[in-house]
Amino acid sequence: MLNMKIFLNLLITWFTCDFILCLQRFGYSPAEQRLWKRKHKHCSGPNQSPISISSRRAVPVNIPAIEFIYYHNLMPTPLKIHNTGHSVSLITPNDENSTEIPFVFGGKLQSEYEYVGLHFHWGERNNKGAEHVINDIRYPLEMHMIHKSKKYSTVSEALEYKDGLAVLAFFYQIRDADGEEIEGIVRHLRDVGEINDPVSLPYTFTLGSLIRDVNTQRFYTYRGSLTTPKCNPAVTWIVFPDTIPISLNQMARFRSLSNGIEGLLLLDNYRHLQPIGNRKIFLRSVKSRFAKLENLTALESSNIDDSNLDDTDPSF
Repeated sequence: MLNMKIFLNLLITWFTCDFILCLQRFGYSPAEQRLWKRKHKHCSGPNQSPISISSRRAVPVNIPAIEFIYYHNLMPTPLKIHNTGHSVSLITPNDENSTEIPFVFGGKLQSEYEYVGLHFHWGERNNKGAEHVINDIRYPLEMHMIHKSKKYSTVSEALEYKDGLAVLAFFYQIRDADGEEIEGIVRHLRDVGEINDPVSLPYTFTLGSLIRDVNTQRFYTYRGSLTTPKCNPAVTWIVFPDTIPISLNQMARFRSLSNGIEGLLLLDNYRHLQPIGNRKIFLRSVKSRFAKLENLTALESSNIDDSNLDDTDPSF
């Protein structure tokens, strides 16, 4: 049973955390995930995520690279991290007047998508935790950077359209040394061990620093959904197979968080794999060069020939 303190914390969480993760309280056990389908029609519909991706079955396409604009700007303060009860979110101040909100374009995206938040999914053991599977490999941690199409005024409006959101997925792989990219978040996870108010960080950093050594030239992309209720089929997924390092000690910090139910840890917060159906999974790969995010120039147009891009492909 939830005591009154935890109940109040859940109410606080609902009003303050990432919209995507706070539509309602839900769980990740097999029985609870089956309940998603009974309570939310989209969760049993087509084009659901996550999926298992095979490079051999992916369709190679000649499309532009993803361009990251304002990803090298320091994020506004105060940055906050928040234990939502089903993930950890990074919260940035909402400044509607800002002209430098990070955004992305390129790939199969048909408009610009502005950053709205990020969160993580992880497992109790090192062979599970990520939501997507790449060539039969499931990593222990997956980060989702959520972006909203600028065509729509709010996230809630964007969720009603199949092109409403673009989510960039990144994987973490266990290494001996601590991962420098993730350390700025990990070092304060002890401050959000329980569900409570978001905790302000005493510093800021750039979004680009979180993915600075990722090869962003190579990615998979497909049409999918939210991986949490209400499972809206409103997401263009952009999945980068190149991994980011994280140590066992850093993973232990994630695994020590509470899920808001007294005595229980927040573990295995990933959705089960969903059928691909007749969808195509596209692969954008440039083997001749390795481009780190730090070398991409803001506002620089892609120099990849996009003449073969079929914007009307019914599978996308």
